[in-house]
Amino acid sequence: MDKLSLKSAMRILITGSNGFLGQKLVDKLTSEGSAVIIATSKSPNRNPNTIGYTFVQSDLTDAQSLEKLLVEQQPTHIIHTAAMTSVEACENNPEECEAMNVTLVAHIAACCREQDIHLTFLSTDFVFDGTAGPYHEADTPKPCNNYGLSKWKAEQAILHSGCKAAILRTILVYGHIQDPNRSNFVLWVKAKLSENTVITVVEDQWRMPTWVDDLADASILAATKNAMGIYHISSDTLMSILEIAQAVANFWNLDSSYIKPISAAAIGQATNRPRKTGFIIRKAKDELGFQPTALATSFQEIEKQLALYNNV
Repeated sequence: MDKLSLKSAMRILITGSNGFLGQKLVDKLTSEGSAVIIATSKSPNRNPNTIGYTFVQSDLTDAQSLEKLLVEQQPTHIIHTAAMTSVEACENNPEECEAMNVTLVAHIAACCREQDIHLTFLSTDFVFDGTAGPYHEADTPKPCNNYGLSKWKAEQAILHSGCKAAILRTILVYGHIQDPNRSNFVLWVKAKLSENTVITVVEDQWRMPTWVDDLADASILAATKNAMGIYHISSDTLMSILEIAQAVANFWNLDSSYIKPISAAAIGQATNRPRKTGFIIRKAKDELGFQPTALATSFQEIEKQLALYNNV
């Protein structure tokens, strides 16, 4: 991957900084040290790392709060990770989903257009219905749930706003951050199998899982290059969810007999989750210099991170 060549003149605002990707971005950007980093979230700062950046607690769905933050902090770049990401929450609370995932994004894009701020926006493979994966960036979205629909509507709002923006779609993000309260599929499987707990894992859905460190690097590359357009960011290996769980068991020498396969239909996901997504990531490789990390290599790095922070 290209070196993350941050410039001292860059002022990068990270929204959703308490989230999984948000915390990883803060950690990577502050360790690099040359740009000014501003982190914002609706709740108080939960990142154990508090050095090297400014944290501002703010509810960005309030238009005045967003505009006040931009006036005070004067970002040159925004990496917008804040979102309602639970499929169930988006189905059960459509108005809240619309406000967070669409209206807010449209407002941010308008502000970016007016103030000449570059926007990097995080989207999802769930803009597709999973009937024709792996997908190119130019393939026509067809969401099968409200979460995917909201992200697709947000993409459209950005593209129609006229702002300078990179839209990064990604898939099944996993990895490790210092905050022990943030988990993900890989760490969940590892934890449950370490306790000899039986888990059921879907066997007939396929994804290209994305290491959070790779996604953070891609987000920073998009910002530093002032990239524009849609980019697919993921690994380049298509696996079933079951195969990912089995890979976790194999790497950490855990008993895979505790993993019980189940069909998507059996847990009510036959029609409201894409069956097979996956991305063709050539554009991201060619234009951003993105290179995905192999699953086993990422597990090796996660093991080092777990040991470093005594969070095994």
